[in-house]
Amino acid sequence: MHVFENIISDRGSKYAVSGGPCRSETEAKAFLKALQRRKKFAKATHNSWGLLTTEAPFKGDDGESGAGMVILRMLEREALQDHIIVVTRWYGGKHLGGDRFRHVQEAVRIYLAQVGPTG
Repeated sequence: MHVFENIISDRGSKYAVSGGPCRSETEAKAFLKALQRRKKFAKATHNSWGLLTTEAPFKGDDGESGAGMVILRMLEREALQDHIIVVTRWYGGKHLGGDRFRHVQEAVRIYLAQVGPTG
């Protein structure tokens, strides 16, 4: 599991990105559960995620409507399969509007730059 914390901060909201090998929706749920064993991540406002498998794409917005699809599209562009990426947000009290999608994209870019396209 790769975890990069405090990568983006905007109007009080803070972001982290994590990911790792994952081959199914069941494994994705286990990954999220493991991530949320860290107290800081359990208290996050949103843990949005995307996963491309050979069988199907899977995603979860966790209340950040549309964020899972943003992650999924980026995974498709990179052709990165069997690897989950989770973007975590701690809400800072101010609405970010469309900027929140830019931050999700930037978080995924940071992750891919750190981990590489093969994970």
